Amino acid sequence: MSGIYIHIPFCRRACHYCNFHFSTSLALKMDLVAAILKEIEMAAPLTMQLKTRVEESAYLKSKKIETVYFGGGTPSLLTEQELGDILHKINMHFEVDPRAEITLEANPDDVTVESLKVWKATGINRLSIGVQSFFDEDLRWMNRAHNALQAMHSIQSAQQAGFDNISIDLIYGGPTLTDSQWEENVRLAIQAGVPHLSCYALTVEPSTPLYKMIRRNKRSDVDADKQATQFLLLIDWLEAAGFEHYEISNFARPGKRSLHNSGYWQGHTYLGLGPSAHSFDGRSRQWNVSNNTVYIQSLKNNRIPAETELLTVTQMMNEYIMTSLRTKEGLELNHITRNFGDAFSSEIKHDAGKYLDDGRLLDTGGVLQLSRLGKLYADGIAADLFR
Repeated sequence: MSGIYIHIPFCRRACHYCNFHFSTSLALKMDLVAAILKEIEMAAPLTMQLKTRVEESAYLKSKKIETVYFGGGTPSLLTEQELGDILHKINMHFEVDPRAEITLEANPDDVTVESLKVWKATGINRLSIGVQSFFDEDLRWMNRAHNALQAMHSIQSAQQAGFDNISIDLIYGGPTLTDSQWEENVRLAIQAGVPHLSCYALTVEPSTPLYKMIRRNKRSDVDADKQATQFLLLIDWLEAAGFEHYEISNFARPGKRSLHNSGYWQGHTYLGLGPSAHSFDGRSRQWNVSNNTVYIQSLKNNRIPAETELLTVTQMMNEYIMTSLRTKEGLELNHITRNFGDAFSSEIKHDAGKYLDDGRLLDTGGVLQLSRLGKLYADGIAADLFR
């Protein structure tokens, strides 16, 4: 499976916690879309025949595209023309599976009867709605552009428009969210019939407005113990409701996993388009410049402004350790043996011993999986198993 990710770096408002690349000025939106269209042409395998192929082309050479994902930023800010042009250009230059999962990230305040008609008409068949909370107090604290009523209404409107593959984002562990309110957020999502939830602990990233406000004592810092409690409660509530906890932050009804994001965790090839977007082919990684003006000007000059890193064998193995441990399927020691050698496999099994002993890891026939408790320590355990 191969996928294409398109980064749309524009937002109406800056959320206090966000550290993704975006701009609240839409002045360059038209030029940026034109640059993305140019990048699609330059990255397409067909351009090899014109001898204008760049390294990026290798990522999806001769591979069928099974997922397309519009992320950001706020891609729901795209007009019908802009969204249609991008999808048309992708279909012109890549072989896209007719059944491909095509996802659009949307803010609740952008979800209207008219926008839903447009998205459906252009080929979008999955929505990822940035709800974050069904409580106005939380949304104001985060500086979100929508309110709680819009959050619920966006889900109902999408369902009425015929979208049955819907995901929502929820954030837990913030100072304004009590355990009972967190339970109500999850209950409302289940009651609304949402088949997929992505739930993230509020993270304080350097250089974000939230980080600066906490340092100036204008906002309360996050409580790690509270976050751990709310994460474990989340697992219990959603599993009891029949959701599959298939990745640390992701829960789905049967058959409703995110195919695109699953490709990341399973090490599949993907191509990133737009400023700050990343590409990966299992052996190398490439990332575009995180600057809208530089990105646009470079494409005008027929150059994709990207840097590339060729991964070492050890880096490829560490990549597998990090991503596989996050998933329900876990880390296969036989995969390590086949791809990286028996010595590495033996070392990893040895280092995993202490986590097996204390119950944070489980060994199910040579597959290492995080236990319920171990999921709290996913990043640390993965880092400890790195070579």
